Amino acid sequence: MSYLCLLRHGESLWNKENRFTGWVDVPLTDQGRREAHEAGQRLRKSGIEYHVAYTSVLSRAIETLDICLQEMNAFPPVIKDGHLNERHYGDLQGLNKAGAARAFGEEQVHLWRRSYSVKPPNGESLEDTQKRTIPFFKNCILTDMASGKNVLVVAHGNSLRSIVMHLENIPAERIPSLEIPTGLPIVYDIGEGNAIRQKIELR
Repeated sequence: MSYLCLLRHGESLWNKENRFTGWVDVPLTDQGRREAHEAGQRLRKSGIEYHVAYTSVLSRAIETLDICLQEMNAFPPVIKDGHLNERHYGDLQGLNKAGAARAFGEEQVHLWRRSYSVKPPNGESLEDTQKRTIPFFKNCILTDMASGKNVLVVAHGNSLRSIVMHLENIPAERIPSLEIPTGLPIVYDIGEGNAIRQKIELR
C-alpha cells in the first residue's frame, strides 16, 4: 500500500510542568518547537513524500504539523479532526502528576495513566480512546493509503498509542509499557492487507 508516519507533537507547556493535559489546549514550549523542526528535517531527509496530513484539533499538534511541513517544504491537504485528540483525562486534567500520585496513590495513578481499560474519574480509558480513533483510522487514513497515498499523522501520546496498539496487534497486558516519545517520527511501510513490512524510527 503506502507509507504511514505517526508523530507525537513536540513538548507542550504542561508536558514540561508534568501536568495531565488531555483536551486542554496548551501551547508548545520552545523545546517542543525545536523538536518539531527536527522532526520535519528528519522527514525531509527520509525522502518520502506525504500526500495528505492528519492532525487533531488541539493547537500543540497543529503547530507541530505546521512546523514539520515548513521544514519539508510540503503542502499536502491537512485534515483536522477531534477523533485524533488526546485521551480525555477527566478530573485529572491540569493536575500535577506527582501531586496526583501523592493524593490518590502511585498504583492507582499508574493504572489511570497506563492501563488499557481503567479510566480516570470522568475521563477516558485508552480503550475508550481507541473506540473513537480506530474507526476514524480505518475509514479515513487507511482508505487514503489504500488509494496509494502516503499519510502523515500528528497527534498525541495516547491517541497514537491506541493506533499503534491496533497496527501492531499489541495485547492489552503489554500496553502499559508502550511509550510514544515527543517529536520522534515513526514510519510504517504498509503492504497488502495492512501488514507492516517495515517500521522505522527516524532518529
